[in-house]
Amino acid sequence: MIRLLALALLLATPAAAAEPDTGPLPLALVDTVLDDSPLVTEAMARLKAAEAQARALGLGPHEFTWSGTYIRRSVDREGGYNEFDSTLSRAVRLPGKASLDRKAGALGIDVAQNLLEDARHQAALQLSALWHDWLLAAADARLAEDAARSFDAALAAVSRQVSLKDAAPLEADQARAARDNARASAAAANGRAAAARAALAAHFPALPLPDGVPGIAVPALPGEGLAAWRDLVLSRSHEIRAAELEAERLAVLAERARRDRFADPSVGVRAFSERSGAETGIGVVASMPLGSGLRRATADQASADRSAAEARLAATRREIAATANMDLASAAAGMTAWQAATTAANSSRQALARLRQGRRLGAIDLASLLFAERQSFDADRAELDARASAVRAIFKLRIDAHLIWAKPEE
Repeated sequence: MIRLLALALLLATPAAAAEPDTGPLPLALVDTVLDDSPLVTEAMARLKAAEAQARALGLGPHEFTWSGTYIRRSVDREGGYNEFDSTLSRAVRLPGKASLDRKAGALGIDVAQNLLEDARHQAALQLSALWHDWLLAAADARLAEDAARSFDAALAAVSRQVSLKDAAPLEADQARAARDNARASAAAANGRAAAARAALAAHFPALPLPDGVPGIAVPALPGEGLAAWRDLVLSRSHEIRAAELEAERLAVLAERARRDRFADPSVGVRAFSERSGAETGIGVVASMPLGSGLRRATADQASADRSAAEARLAATRREIAATANMDLASAAAGMTAWQAATTAANSSRQALARLRQGRRLGAIDLASLLFAERQSFDADRAELDARASAVRAIFKLRIDAHLIWAKPEE
């Protein structure tokens, strides 16, 4: 059912593809596609590993230890005796260590959960980039095909004029050269479109791709402005949250390592039998490892790891702030560039229409018309590139702000 819904939407009009609440793909399909991404699969496995580690930390590193000996003793003029002893012991975490272990485990789960959401975010960015690459390449191919047909028509017209002795053969050669260049451009554009489709299909095999390609929608700005989205990028960043939690986790581990400079004692019960049971006993045993420079070095390492995590958090905050500002600048500049390119393309089309009319009236030479055809094609292509860049930039800002293709924010 999801596959049929996806195919129907992919074949929809460009206006439908720009629906502000759902994006160009059904959300149910996007969830399936992103969950199938290796980035997300790896992060899910790491979350399970963090959950298992939290259970292990809650149980603690110590286990019951049993030890025993059996001896056959021989005594002169007395005979032989069977003797044995057995000890069951276990190390005990000193007060405060167990709670730190449980806290570190819970923080590890939170870190892994946020890294999972960030992996989903990175997969969404990859899907968006490849999706828009495909749309742009396909639209560019359609534009190149239209240009080739236009030059085909020009060649047919001038060939007819040559046959009627109304034009020189040189003009037919010029039109044919222009047509051949247009066909070569169209062939190259079709190759790029096929490559973009193949890349999208290879990275996201769960995404069904139809033969028809949606057009690139007209970019639109939100009513609340782009700056509001930029602020959401910072407040909703799972990468920042994961770095915060990791710094907190390593701080807990540093405190745990500091406390571990005082080793955990072991306590247990010992039972023995000597002279074949003539002498027996049971008692309590205890042991305490004597600290050395190793425990101090381990605590120093944990403290350095905490400092490194705090620096990594500061760097992450700067990176996300830079990303948010770049998203905002790219989206705003993209809209301005697209508007200018649209004006230029409209002017080129109007000029071309007048030149075509002048050519039909015999007032314009073929070279001027062919040059105008190429100019109009270049202007249309510049408008297409600018429109695709603006749509891509705005959509990236929406993804980074978790307004699309993300789990609902709490």
